[in-house]
Amino acid sequence: MVVLINPNLVVQRNDPFTTGIVYMPISLAYIASSLRKANIPLKVIDAFAEQPYQARHNNKFLILGLSCTEIVERIPADAQVVFVYAINLTNHLSTIDIVEAVKQERRDLQIVVVENPHAVTAYSLHHVANEFYDAGADYILTGDGERRAVRLVETLMNSFSESDLLRLDGVGSRKFYNMPVDETNDLDNLPFPAWDLFPIENYWSLRFAHGPQTTRRYLPLLTSRGCPYRCKFCVAPATSNQKWRSRSAHNVVDEIEYSINKYQVCEFHIEDIDPTVSDHRIRAICDEILKRRLNIIWKIAAGTKVETIRNEETINLMAKAGCRYISVSPETGSPRLLKLMNKPFDLNHAVRLIKRMNQVGICSQACFVLGFQGETNNDLRMTWNLVRELTRVGADEIALFIITPVPGSSIFNEFYGYKFLSELNFSPAWRTDYRMLSNFRLRLYMNFLFWKLYYHPIKILRQLFNFIRHSFETKMEMVVYRALVYKWLDKKAVD
Repeated sequence: MVVLINPNLVVQRNDPFTTGIVYMPISLAYIASSLRKANIPLKVIDAFAEQPYQARHNNKFLILGLSCTEIVERIPADAQVVFVYAINLTNHLSTIDIVEAVKQERRDLQIVVVENPHAVTAYSLHHVANEFYDAGADYILTGDGERRAVRLVETLMNSFSESDLLRLDGVGSRKFYNMPVDETNDLDNLPFPAWDLFPIENYWSLRFAHGPQTTRRYLPLLTSRGCPYRCKFCVAPATSNQKWRSRSAHNVVDEIEYSINKYQVCEFHIEDIDPTVSDHRIRAICDEILKRRLNIIWKIAAGTKVETIRNEETINLMAKAGCRYISVSPETGSPRLLKLMNKPFDLNHAVRLIKRMNQVGICSQACFVLGFQGETNNDLRMTWNLVRELTRVGADEIALFIITPVPGSSIFNEFYGYKFLSELNFSPAWRTDYRMLSNFRLRLYMNFLFWKLYYHPIKILRQLFNFIRHSFETKMEMVVYRALVYKWLDKKAVD
């Protein structure tokens, strides 16, 4: 028996707006489906979603979901291997707590901490592996997890020697680490995520997700993996080796149609790091949706590289096929700072496409990072000006993140002052310049709302209406609702 554990959700109590983002554990759901396909008995414990309104305090953090005692009690007596999913960096505190609790109560179990290589909010495990080993983990699993998990389980559940483990790439222990070598390229042959093993109704009932939740039911999609770019603040170059791999348009739409029929879902959130690297493929996905006459809403929730969307014609086709939200990441308005970040970005192209999105009914988000090393007041002023221009042409929302060093990113060793990895979120209060950056962020958010009211007053009224209905077209509407829920849970939480 194998047990898969998704950790609790961790919220920084003084910042419920940018922390506590809910991600459905799609990489873990892929591993579950692959283990099931290999006829390996398994059980899923979703420590957050099984009790999402159960809250407890951990100093400045709010932990949502099952207690460690409840998690351990749910592990079957015949379990042999436990996978603990390191879904996001901000949830690291929960991941460590779960590993410690399981090892303390069930020393007979082999504990594996599993990397999430398909999100920029995750982290490279081998850079911080000793924290997991010190907590009681026996192994880490990095890279694409589906086939590696099957191979590792088959090895651990049979008589094995260290030499057997040394032949497995992407596996590490306190004694060794084998880098991932052979990543999955035939993505179409993977079974669809096993959402039937997860409490998805509880995710839906929250009414907030990573992407803006418009309808009552939604599911994430992973249509491609990796990213070919090498931005210094991002973990993706370490976890994907700057390689981009994709599923075919036919396979992606097969999953959409399967989910419509099995789960009665008509809303899909694309969680790829960069789903539009191939303009031909994104057009083919749209054509396939239209060919099958699927009445769906889909959103690029995790963002994409806007230059890879070639022109306005692609935007037109995406809108026709049901796309209603696209997140892009200019990061800064300063061309000088973009070069320092190793971030190629065509600011004028972004302005043109966001204008077109506004014209065809696709909501847009523009994400920026503040506090990159070497940033000057002039750089901040250029970001300010770009936000105003994007607002004028129709950007529906902005997101302002203060740079934090992610394990695996090239800037990881350039920052000091934090005590726990869970403090490495988008509101890093431990930074000496945090107050200045936080004040700038607040002023820019307030001005964005003023500019939006001035240029697009109907949109402001529409967002208020969406908030009241709990049917969200932008993250900004949803975040306010989420923060209110977290404030309520913080008051009723146990210490």
